[in-house]
Amino acid sequence: MAFEEVCPERIDLIHKNYRKLCNLLMDVEEWGQVVIINMLTRYARTQFVSPWREDGVFEENSDKAFYDSDEEKKEGAAQTKPYVMDPDHRLLLRCTKPLLQSRNTAVVMCVAQLYWHLAPKHEVSIVTKSLVRLLRSHREVQYVVLQNIATMSIQRKGMFEPFMKSFYVRSTDATHIKTLKLEILTNLANEANISTILREFQTYVKSQDKAFAAATIQAIGRCATNISEITDACLNGLVLLLSNRDETVVAESVVVIKKLLQTQPSQHSDIIKHMAKLFDNITVPMARASILWLIGEYCEHVPKIAPDVLRKMAKTFTSEEDIVKLQTVNLAAKLYLTNSKQTKLLTQYILNLGKYDQNYDIRDRTRFIRQLIVPNEKSGALSKYARRILLAPKPAPVLQSAFKDRDRFQLGTLSHTLNSKATGYLELSDWPDVAPDQSVRNVEVVEAVKEWAPTVSKTKAAKSDDDKFYSDSGEEEEAEGSGGGSSSGSSEDSSSSSGSDESGSEEDSEEKSDSSEDSDKSYSQSEKSSDSGSDKKKKKTLKNKKLQKASKDSESDGGKRNGQAGSGSGSASASSEESSSESESGSGSESGSDSDSGTEQKRRTKPRPPKKVEVKDCEMSLLDLDDFSPAAVTTPKSSILSPSLLSDLQGLSLSSSTPAIQVSSPVFVPVHSHELLHRMTGKGLAAQYHFPRQPCIYGDHMVSVQLTVNNHGDHALEDIHISEKTSTGQSIHCFRPIECLEPEASATVSMGVDFNDSTQAAGLQLCTKTDTFSVSIQPTVGELLLPVTMTEQDFSREQGKLQGMNESSASVTMAPETVSSQPISKKVVSVANVGVVPSGQDGVHRFAAKLVSSGALVLVCVVQKDSSAQLTVNTERTIVGSMLLRELQTALGAP
Repeated sequence: MAFEEVCPERIDLIHKNYRKLCNLLMDVEEWGQVVIINMLTRYARTQFVSPWREDGVFEENSDKAFYDSDEEKKEGAAQTKPYVMDPDHRLLLRCTKPLLQSRNTAVVMCVAQLYWHLAPKHEVSIVTKSLVRLLRSHREVQYVVLQNIATMSIQRKGMFEPFMKSFYVRSTDATHIKTLKLEILTNLANEANISTILREFQTYVKSQDKAFAAATIQAIGRCATNISEITDACLNGLVLLLSNRDETVVAESVVVIKKLLQTQPSQHSDIIKHMAKLFDNITVPMARASILWLIGEYCEHVPKIAPDVLRKMAKTFTSEEDIVKLQTVNLAAKLYLTNSKQTKLLTQYILNLGKYDQNYDIRDRTRFIRQLIVPNEKSGALSKYARRILLAPKPAPVLQSAFKDRDRFQLGTLSHTLNSKATGYLELSDWPDVAPDQSVRNVEVVEAVKEWAPTVSKTKAAKSDDDKFYSDSGEEEEAEGSGGGSSSGSSEDSSSSSGSDESGSEEDSEEKSDSSEDSDKSYSQSEKSSDSGSDKKKKKTLKNKKLQKASKDSESDGGKRNGQAGSGSGSASASSEESSSESESGSGSESGSDSDSGTEQKRRTKPRPPKKVEVKDCEMSLLDLDDFSPAAVTTPKSSILSPSLLSDLQGLSLSSSTPAIQVSSPVFVPVHSHELLHRMTGKGLAAQYHFPRQPCIYGDHMVSVQLTVNNHGDHALEDIHISEKTSTGQSIHCFRPIECLEPEASATVSMGVDFNDSTQAAGLQLCTKTDTFSVSIQPTVGELLLPVTMTEQDFSREQGKLQGMNESSASVTMAPETVSSQPISKKVVSVANVGVVPSGQDGVHRFAAKLVSSGALVLVCVVQKDSSAQLTVNTERTIVGSMLLRELQTALGAP
């Protein structure tokens, strides 16, 4: 903090401390992390080259140069040198990445801006999830984070597109939060997701927050400008908004329509006429001025309407706002040049009114226009070009984001939030073309290294001698214990001494070479390696001491057991032990640092002892469990199962664990048809649909739907079919086209729809040879089921698996007519396509079904108590369960 306040420009003071600061970031308190990260961000922009080069090739871990042939090297020399990230640059990115999980939002935001300004483009997406996580915080935090996301989303849409739903507006959001989310959604819009975004915008336009509704209309205009495929659809939608009761919505729609019409005015003369008709009802000055500008700019497309609008404006000119008066003067001038016969007198009248207006801008504009369009003796050469000046083609406006130019400020700063340079703001410098010398960050203490290196090697050599002594002696004693009991002390001494001498010499030579290499390295590296080396030696010394102690204990135990076994076996094992120890004493110390692997090798190559020593071998293998791989433990053959557990296991059978659940035939209920298309809407074609509750023949995951098509017209209808499926995420199997349907005739066809276990309507288009009608099939939750049959025991077992969140229950007060058991079953079956499960209890009714699409079980249980009943629905699909519970409540509670 002191550095940032006193001398933030002294970058040279950071050189020697750069790596230390990076490594200590995780240990600093949170607000200190914020200051250090900001400081290191500015430092990195001055010391490293840009990782955003267009021809940059990242070769941080590439070994290609080692294997390249000379010819390939010569060819590559002519090409541009690939980008290789500086190790210190990578160190900063690696040390700050874990801080994205910090609980402090300022730290997360600070790391995000560091990655944005310093990381390669393909690594910046790392911060996306962390920024989205911050949107769950307070609205003040949301405001700052959303502003930064809005700036990021302009340049890199792909970062936040997978999290688009996180930016949907909630009713509880404040207006400034809603506006920022709207800005981000507009930035993320593309051809793939524009339909989803426009559906959201349609909801936002109806908001009670007028400022937010106006901002949504502007966003629709931006989307229509950026994506040409939807321009017409957006224009039509905005025209419909002109009939809205809210003046703010109408005014904003007019302004946006004016900007969109500039892109293709000749094709939309009808829209201009419609806006002229609404002119009298619009009172917002900006909207009135926009309509006048449109009529004047494209007066040739509406030659009959424009003079009449000018006539109306001449009546109310004195009471209009200044912006409306200016556009009225412009309209009069343009009509005078294109249609002077009808508008000459009106133009002179309006110019006279403007000549004496209170506003000097209007007076000046009036005098200028009069001299420009009305020829007289005083008018100069400029009047010849009046038509070219006033009616010149004007470029269409470019609708840009308000965050377009905010990237000039560093993200997360006050200047970025205010969009203006604040006091104390330090700009980020540009990347250098050539990286400065990176050796300035090296910390070298040459004298300390010269004095320190020999002592390190001597200490290592001494420790290695001791380690080798304990290691070899431990190995020999272990081999002696596993071989056969008594061995000569001279063979042990000779083998251990020779092994230790050899290992000591090898260790000395290795340590000398290591110390010579270490002396060329920096102080920090030698210190680190010495610490790690000493730690490893300490661990190995402790391990070998434990092994030695265990070997001595086993030796004493083995001697006792050998004495009991007999002298013959003891002498044989001793002779075999001597031969094995002599043969291994020369080669056992070849790898001085790996005593464990040497012991493993000895145990593998050692000849098997007689069977009488088998008990001893088994015990010695137990000693190996502490230091080597675990040995297999053989379980005794005697049964350890208690009698009660055995009886429980014997009572289980395979057939009872797999319940027999099969689809059954549905219970007959009266057919209830729904209207699909009214005959007035369908120009004589009417259609109804109903659910026959039969398995669909077109697919196992589809619900069967029957359509009844009627021709109420006076002429035959041809080629009745479904041409286009407009549903998203739902598969529809269409019926075969009806070639001809005579008047007053009807036809019944069947089709299949996969609703994906959802009650969302399936949209489709019902077409004839000449017309197309958009219709939708809306299922109830009960029609998404298929009845299944099961026993009462299977029902109880499956219900036990679907407890907790998978269970929905409610109490119902039934009407007196519903008290008997038969009406309960009828009412449940009329609501849902379920099967009746036989019940052995009075007052308990069970029903079972499965969802058509996913096959998940749905269990319904009604427990009747006098005039009330307890209703329970169990299913994995909790939404389906809650919806079915509400419908059953309504059905059982009705008389």
